[in-house]
Amino acid sequence: MSEGIELPEVHHGGEEGPLILPVSITISIMAVLVASVALLGHRTHTEELLRQSQASDRWAQYQAKSVRLHETQGFFDVVNIVASLDKERGAALREKYAKEVDHYQSDKEDISKEAKDLEAERDLAGRKADRFDGGEAFLEIGLVICSITLLTKRRLFWFGGMLVGALGVALALTGFFLH
Repeated sequence: MSEGIELPEVHHGGEEGPLILPVSITISIMAVLVASVALLGHRTHTEELLRQSQASDRWAQYQAKSVRLHETQGFFDVVNIVASLDKERGAALREKYAKEVDHYQSDKEDISKEAKDLEAERDLAGRKADRFDGGEAFLEIGLVICSITLLTKRRLFWFGGMLVGALGVALALTGFFLH
């Protein structure tokens, strides 16, 4: 029969005891920061997808206006040919279709501008999300490095983990300053 696994004795006091509490608090704080930055990243990615969807809708609307414009231009051409048969009625139809052509042209320009603005907002959200994702990754790495301190009892890992975590916070904060 096997005797089982022996657990190492824990000594209170000495050099290992004082590290446990501050490192544990640091790990807890970093875990909260990881969760917060991850949430910011997820929400920003959602905003990015929403802007992409809205831009796609605008481009579909732009295409529909283009189709209507071409149809109207075709009718306008036919009216110009037929206008010689009935001058009065031809002039009225010519004016009607000329207004429609102008209307569709201006609508297309407005929709195109809206779609391009939405694409710019999407790109900005993507850049912000990348910063939040990078910050999250650094914070997670820092958290793991800090937890190595509890196993090795070496302060170097604690300070290194805090440094990497601080880089993660700094990177995530830059996401707020992008415009």
